[in-house]
Amino acid sequence: MNIHGNDMKIFTANANPKVAKEIANILGLPLGESDVGTFSDGEIAVNIYESVRGSDVFVVQSTSAPVNDNLMELLIMIDAFKRASAGRITAVVPYFGYSRQDRKAKARDPITAKLVADLISVAGADRILTMDLHSPQIQGFFAIPVDDMQGMSILAPHFKERFRNQLDNIVCVSPDLGSVARARNFSQRIGTSLAIIDKRRQKANESEIMNIIGDVKDKIVIIVDDMIDTAGTLCNAAAAVIERGGAKEVYAAAIHGVLSGDAVEKIKNSHLKEVVLLDTINIPQEKRIEKMRLLPVANVFAQAIERIFADKPISSLFN
Repeated sequence: MNIHGNDMKIFTANANPKVAKEIANILGLPLGESDVGTFSDGEIAVNIYESVRGSDVFVVQSTSAPVNDNLMELLIMIDAFKRASAGRITAVVPYFGYSRQDRKAKARDPITAKLVADLISVAGADRILTMDLHSPQIQGFFAIPVDDMQGMSILAPHFKERFRNQLDNIVCVSPDLGSVARARNFSQRIGTSLAIIDKRRQKANESEIMNIIGDVKDKIVIIVDDMIDTAGTLCNAAAAVIERGGAKEVYAAAIHGVLSGDAVEKIKNSHLKEVVLLDTINIPQEKRIEKMRLLPVANVFAQAIERIFADKPISSLFN
C-alpha cells in the first residue's frame, strides 16, 4: 500500500454522480472518465478510460438503494483501480449502507456492517471517507483509516441562520434515547435547549411514543436524527410534540434520506412543516415534495479530499 498518490483523480459509479461532479468542480478537476453498467446477465461491468497509475484515486459512491448493486459497483471499481496500479484508493461513501446491522441484537444475527467493512478493505481501498456512521464504533470494523465527517456541521448553521432571531424559542428534540448525543451536539451548536422523546419499539420499523422529557409547549421544535428510513419514528415524534407537548411548529433535521416504503407519504401527511436533509443519498425527483429541502455535502467532502491528498489533518472539518 502506498501512502500517497502523485496526482488526484475523482471517479464515480451510479449512486452519487451529481455529488461527485460537484466535488470535482470545487476541486477544479474533471470527473474521471469511466463507465459503470451491466452485462446482459446482470453482472456489473466497469470500464476505466484513463490511466490511474500512481494516482491518488477517490471513488464517490453511497451504498444506498439499490444497496447491493451500489455496493458491488464500489467494490469492483476499487478492484479495477488496484489492478491498474493506483497509488492510493479512497472510498468516498457519503452514506454507508448496512450500518444499522452493527451488533448482535438476538441469537444468530449477522454483524453485516463488519462484513461490508471487510469487503471494502479486501477489495483494495486504503482509506474510507464517509459521513455520520450510524454508530461511531463502526470505525473499528475497518483495518484501514476512517474519516467520519459530521453532517451536523452543515445542518446546524442552516437552522441557526434560519431562526437567528428566534433561538430563545427553539427546542431541539431527540426522537429516541439513542439519538440524544447527536441532538445535544446540534442544540449546543445553535445554542438552544434540548428535549427527549422516550419511545418503546413494539417491532421492527414500528414504534410507540411514550413520553416527552422536557418542555416544548409553544416552542418551535427541531427533531434531530441521523437518518429517515420509513419515517415512522419521525412522524410519531412530530405528532407527540404537537398533540401532547403543545409545540407551535415542528421541523426535522437529518443527514441521510433513506425514505423507504411509504416514508414520503407519511411525511407529506404529518405535522412536520419542513424536513431538511443532506444529499448523501440521491433522492429521485418523484420523492421530492414541498416539505423537503436538500443541503449539499460536496463542499465538506471536497475540503476533506483536498486535505487527505495533501496529508493534512481534517479534524477541524468535524467542527
